[in-house]
Amino acid sequence: METNPTIPLRTDTYAQLLETARLLGLEPEECAQKALEAFFTEVHRQLGEANPHDDNLQTNLSYDEFWDGVEL
Repeated sequence: METNPTIPLRTDTYAQLLETARLLGLEPEECAQKALEAFFTEVHRQLGEANPHDDNLQTNLSYDEFWDGVEL
């Protein structure tokens, strides 16, 4: 059986996790997973990076860098 690493949480954070999971009808682990996925998506958005799980990846080149050397 695979063991999972543990991440210590503050007592108040853990209580909020349990309460939110209860309100949403989720297991605490599932609630934490969804929260972390939303957090990582937001961080990628703020950094201007494409989500690595998104098929619609964007370039990090500027307009001029992208078109430099292209002759039409």
